[in-house]
Amino acid sequence: MGTLKEMLSADRFAAEAGVELLEISPGYAKARMKVTEKHLNAGGVCQGGALFTLADLAFAAVANSRGRLTLSLNANITFLRAISEGYVYAEATETFNHGRVPFIEVRLVDEQQQLIAVLTSSGYRKSEELNIDELE
Repeated sequence: MGTLKEMLSADRFAAEAGVELLEISPGYAKARMKVTEKHLNAGGVCQGGALFTLADLAFAAVANSRGRLTLSLNANITFLRAISEGYVYAEATETFNHGRVPFIEVRLVDEQQQLIAVLTSSGYRKSEELNIDELE
């Protein structure tokens, strides 16, 4: 037993990218990632896959915040602004709490609260309960 935050910290890919979960509550999560040189693509801006990884972990925190294993069914991300340094924050909200298919929106912003990208995703909520005591 443990927390959802501890469980998700075992996501090795997100951890290697530098993603940190800051907050989880039922239907809400916030995460961040510091954009460093290792995140930059050949054009000198943060690689889209790194931003997607940040958004995806925030999605996972919200999707699983109801205590049942939930996996992504689909995800769509729209990149609106480039970023080359500093923190990017992912704020995820469950916009529709369906018993089996929740719908979640993740907004990525920079330190000045400028919108960087928006991810929308739905998940599939399985019947198995997570082996956690609490969210954080």
